[in-house]
Amino acid sequence: MSIAKTRQKLVDVARELFALKGLEETTMNDIALLSGKGRRTLYTYFRNKDEIYSAVIASELERLSEKMDEVAQTTVAPDRKIIMLIYTHLNLIKETVARNGSLRAKFFHDINNVERVRKAFDIEERHILRRVLQEGIAQGKFQVDNVNLLADLLHYAVKGIEIAYMYDRLGEGLSEADSIPVVERLVQRILGIQVEEKLEFHQ
Repeated sequence: MSIAKTRQKLVDVARELFALKGLEETTMNDIALLSGKGRRTLYTYFRNKDEIYSAVIASELERLSEKMDEVAQTTVAPDRKIIMLIYTHLNLIKETVARNGSLRAKFFHDINNVERVRKAFDIEERHILRRVLQEGIAQGKFQVDNVNLLADLLHYAVKGIEIAYMYDRLGEGLSEADSIPVVERLVQRILGIQVEEKLEFHQ
């Protein structure tokens, strides 16, 4: 097995154990045993459990980046793409935290470490938003004074509502389908556009 595949195998096993047992209850020996790689191999890649925890978070966020990039490369109109990126971000973060079981508490309480690890994801997302904004400008659909600033504002606005969205505290009683037209109209105003057709977003 290649070095990259061996490392990813260890990360995948660690994520499963962290999700099942929690970070504190999982030992390096647990990870070595379940992976079938042995302690020596595990310590070749990771010095301690904190390092492998950071690698687990980074791996999850890399998956999110790939999904966001897939959305950015679709052929839909750039204004719709912005809406799709917003909901893809929120739904993927929600799904990632939900599927990691016991890891959720650590994810939220160890926010400084999570922020450090997710820095690359945040940078990549802002790049994606810039590309889509520039696409809209090139097509004559967006009226944007500063692409970099608007990309940052959109990114941090969405990031700021992650927890509220995760716990269904955003627009209490409002379904996602009902929320989309509201978000769409807000984004239209920000981008200086008017969309005649109603957005149909499918996750």
